[in-house]
Amino acid sequence: MLKRLGALLAVVGTAVALLLGGAGTAAAHATLVSTDPAQNAVVPTAPSAVTLTFSEGVSLSSDSVRVLGPAGKAVDNGDPGHADGKANTARVSLSSGLANGTYTVAWRAVSEDSHPIGGAFTFSIGAPSATVVSTSSLRSAEPDALVAAAYGTGRVIAYAAFALLVGTAAFVLICWPRGAAVRQVQRLLMTGWVALLVSTVAVLLLRGPYERGSGIGVALDLSLVRSTLDERIGTALSARLLLLAAAGVFLSLLVGQLGHPRAAAVEADSDEASGKLSEEDELRRLERRAAERPLRDARIGLGVAGLVLAVALSATWVAADHASVGIQVWLALPAGMLHLLAMAFWLGGLATLLVGLRHGLEARAVELFSKLALGAVSVLAVTGLYQAWRGVGSWGALVDTAYGRLLLIKIGFVVAMVGVAWMSRSWVARLRTAPDTSAVAASGPAVTAAADSEDPVRKAQLARQQAARDTATVRRSQDGTPARAGLRRSVLVETAIAAAVLVVTTMLTNSPPGRVAQAVAASPQTPVPGGAIPGTTVPGKTVELKIPYDTGGKTPNAKGTATVGINPAGVGGNTVRLTLTDAAGKPVEVPELTLAFTLPDRDLGPLPVKLDADGTGQWSGSAQLPLAGNWVVSVTVRSSDIDQATAVQPLKIG
Repeated sequence: MLKRLGALLAVVGTAVALLLGGAGTAAAHATLVSTDPAQNAVVPTAPSAVTLTFSEGVSLSSDSVRVLGPAGKAVDNGDPGHADGKANTARVSLSSGLANGTYTVAWRAVSEDSHPIGGAFTFSIGAPSATVVSTSSLRSAEPDALVAAAYGTGRVIAYAAFALLVGTAAFVLICWPRGAAVRQVQRLLMTGWVALLVSTVAVLLLRGPYERGSGIGVALDLSLVRSTLDERIGTALSARLLLLAAAGVFLSLLVGQLGHPRAAAVEADSDEASGKLSEEDELRRLERRAAERPLRDARIGLGVAGLVLAVALSATWVAADHASVGIQVWLALPAGMLHLLAMAFWLGGLATLLVGLRHGLEARAVELFSKLALGAVSVLAVTGLYQAWRGVGSWGALVDTAYGRLLLIKIGFVVAMVGVAWMSRSWVARLRTAPDTSAVAASGPAVTAAADSEDPVRKAQLARQQAARDTATVRRSQDGTPARAGLRRSVLVETAIAAAVLVVTTMLTNSPPGRVAQAVAASPQTPVPGGAIPGTTVPGKTVELKIPYDTGGKTPNAKGTATVGINPAGVGGNTVRLTLTDAAGKPVEVPELTLAFTLPDRDLGPLPVKLDADGTGQWSGSAQLPLAGNWVVSVTVRSSDIDQATAVQPLKIG
C-alpha cells in the first residue's frame, strides 16, 4: 500500500508543479493603459495599425480587437496579436485607404486572473464625424446567455462536488472510519468525484465560447479548447483533471482499506473496548490492538495523501482567480486555499453526517465533528474577512458595487448557517446523554404466531401485530432518539443554506471587484435651472450633471461637487466642460482629475476624456459617444497623495 501511496503523491506533485509553473503574479484585472492612436485623438493620416497597451499580460483571440468605420463596417484585417512579442499589448493592422471620420475600436481580452475584460474607444482621421455602430457588431463582446448560464452552472457544480468529495473523505478518515463500508457514503464519494470530473470538462469546453461571446455550438471546437489550455485557467483545469485521476486511486484505496469487513469489525470492537474490560478479556484486548495497528497506519497514510490531494485541488481554483493577482498574493493564495478547504470540510461533512445519522453513527463521532466544524467555521471567518477586505477595499464598496452586494448576501447566508449550526450543537449535547432507543427496539421480544394458537384467526391477528412491530422497529432504527432526529433536521437545514452559499460564491468569483456600473441606476438626479433633467438628451442644449464627491481627506478640496456639462448630449461628438467646487461652492484645484463615459449594456467603454485646464477648478474636452443608450459618467478625484474617490451619474443619450 505504501508504494501505491507514494505513486499517488508523485502524481499530485506533478500536477502541482504544472499548476504553479504557469501561475505568476500580476495586478488584478488588466486595465487599458494607453492606445495608439490615442483615445479621442484626431490624426492627420490613416494609421497602419491600432495598438493597445494593458497594465498586465492578456490573452487574445481572433476577434479580440475590431475597428469599425463611421458606417459601422469593420476596417481591420482580423489579425490581432501581441506587439513586438509583449504579452501586455494587442495590435491589429488596418486596411489601406481609410477615409476621414471617426472610428470605433472595440476590444476584448482575458486578463491574467482569468476574467474576460473589454471596452472601446474612438479616434478620428482628418476630422471627427458622426458614427453609427450597430448593436450586432458589438454583441460578440458579451457572453452568450446560454453559454454564460451553462458556464456558471458548471462552476457551481464544481464547488459543490469539491466540497462533497473532500468533506466526505475527511469525515470518514477523522470521525467515522466504519463509514467507508456504508454504501450511501461510498455513493457520496463517487458522486463528488464524478461531478467534479464532469463539471471540470464542461468548464474547459465552455471557456472558449464564454470568452469570445460565441454560441454553445462551438464548445467542441478543438481550436478554442487548445487556446483555453494556453491560458492560466486552462492550466488550472488540466491540472485539476490530472489530480482527479489521482483522486480516483485514492478513493479506491480508502474504500478498500477502511471499507473492508475485517477493518469495520476491528473498528467496532475498538468502540466496544472503550469501556472497562474484565481480566478474562485482556487477551482479546491485546489481539485487537495488534489488529488495529495496520488499520491505524492505513488511516495515517490515507490521511496524508488525502490532505495533499485536497490542498492541490484547492490550488486549481485560487491559482486562476482573484487570489492569484493583485496585492499580497503571497498571503492571498494560502488564505484562499484554507478558505476552500474549511468550506469543503464543513459542507461535505454535513452531507456525510446526514447519512451517518441514519446508519448508527456514534454520538462521540458526532461530537468530534461538531468540534472540528467549529474550527472550520473560525477559519472561514478569518480568511473570509481578509478576502472581503482585499476584494472590496472600502466600506462604501459593500453597497456601491455588485461584488460588495454579493458579498453581503454571502455573509448573510453564512451567519444563518452558523445560527443553525449552533442549534445543532445543542442537539449534539442531547444526543450524548440520550439512550439509543433503536437498540432497545431491535432487541425487544418477538411475537410468535405459531406457538400461541392453532386458530387461523388468532394466527392472523398475531401476524398483523408482528408486522406492525417490525415496521415500528425499522422506523425507530432509522430515526433513533428524538435528539438524533432533531439533529438530522437541523443538519438538513444547514445543508440547504450551504447550497445557496455555493451559488453566491460562484457569482463572486465571476464578478470583478470594484465594478460600479450596476449601481448607477439608483444614483439620484439633481434638478438643473431652467427645467432640464440630468441624464436626458436635449438636442443643441447643454445637459448638466451635478456629481457630489468625497475623497475622505482633510483638505478643503476633499469634498465638493463636480458639475459636468455636455453639449449637445447626443450621438457623435460632444463638448464637455467640468467644474469642480468645494462644499462652499468655490472653485478648487486637485492634483488629479479624470472623466470617462461607459455604456454597460453594450460593454462599451470606459471612454476617457482628455481634459484641458481652463482656469481654477475648470476643465474642458471633447467626447465621442457612438451609441444611444444609458451611459455612465464617472469622475475620479484625487485630492491628495492618498485620498481618492470615484463618483458616478447616469446619462441617457437618444
